[in-house]
Amino acid sequence: QVQLVESGGGLVQPGGSLRLSCAASGFTFSSYTMTWLRQAPGKGLEGLEWVSDINSGGGSTYYADSVKGRFTISRDNAKNTLYLQMNSLKPEDTAVYYCARDGSIDTMGQGTQVTVSS
Repeated sequence: QVQLVESGGGLVQPGGSLRLSCAASGFTFSSYTMTWLRQAPGKGLEGLEWVSDINSGGGSTYYADSVKGRFTISRDNAKNTLYLQMNSLKPEDTAVYYCARDGSIDTMGQGTQVTVSS
């Protein structure tokens, strides 16, 4: 079955950086677009926000306007791992971050908490 395990979150000051990872198993990782989503504090599933997509080969990437120029999505198909490099973090980036296979919320892992605060 599809298993995605996110890691790398933490507490960081505004302007700081974090690198999130998502380890994938149970499917052919290199065949799928992968997605990062986030859920701000106090918001349910309806509050899930799309952050970024990367196609199966890694050659095409897409970003929400709110993170464009600050976040970079990447993947290592040899390691079955998805990444999100987050720079110039802002308090409004505070959320639980999830990875998903091709945007499907049914495949999300347990998430990793990112808190941006001074």
